[in-house]
Amino acid sequence: MTDKSELDLAAYLQRTGYVGDIAPTRQALEALHLAHATRIPFENLDIQLGKPIALDLASLQAKLVGQRRGGYCFEHNLLFAAVLREFGFGVTQLAARVRYGTTAVLPRTHMLLLVDVEGGRWLADVGFGGEGLLLPVPFGTGEEVRHYAWRYRAIEEAGATWVLQSSRDKVWHDLYAFTLEPQQAVDYEVVNHYLTTHPNSRFVQTLTVQLPGPQKRMILRNRKLVEDRGAGVKLESRTLADDEELLRVLQQSFGLGFPPGTRFRAGHDPN
Repeated sequence: MTDKSELDLAAYLQRTGYVGDIAPTRQALEALHLAHATRIPFENLDIQLGKPIALDLASLQAKLVGQRRGGYCFEHNLLFAAVLREFGFGVTQLAARVRYGTTAVLPRTHMLLLVDVEGGRWLADVGFGGEGLLLPVPFGTGEEVRHYAWRYRAIEEAGATWVLQSSRDKVWHDLYAFTLEPQQAVDYEVVNHYLTTHPNSRFVQTLTVQLPGPQKRMILRNRKLVEDRGAGVKLESRTLADDEELLRVLQQSFGLGFPPGTRFRAGHDPN
């Protein structure tokens, strides 16, 4: 489990803009989730710069809070788990196979959280990027919930497997599948090494920065920038002209500042 003794809760709350009670209530869970998901971007830019990704709490806090950077699922959800435990929530760390955009069976490369609150259980995940949750989803009921213009549900599948789904154009799509086996820090460390170093890893091959919001979701993959405003609204997209425009977009659209001349591994969008 993450060592919460190193957590600077006040700095985290200032980073995310959370101003509610520090108590293990459903209201606090929803407000924390929304604040984190909409303020701290999903991004793999350190991987694109050839830098290692550290998963200890001190490093996560220094990067996502102190440096006002973002990260990918392990970074987001390990930090969020530490915050939830500081609030007094019961938290179980899980792993999932991503299904979004593929029919292949993939390894368990995604991290998510199961949170106990007020007699119920909720799926919390602030680390799935532009397609991910803004708020927690009730677990065990199959209940459909609306997060502004987006809809989600967690349903049970055969073989003790659960699936998080999102709805677009009245069709449910799988985001990822998971079981309830608790994960330890070492489980994430092994996968983290693969995702950040292996040449076949999508995070090595593709630059991605994503930030969901109540009104729109900004998604950048290599040089393609997409604005998603939810069901019934056509996606808006454009291709960035050059490296200089990429740095401007990172700063203006995602709040991520890099020195002039910074270059990332990934080139133009292959599409």
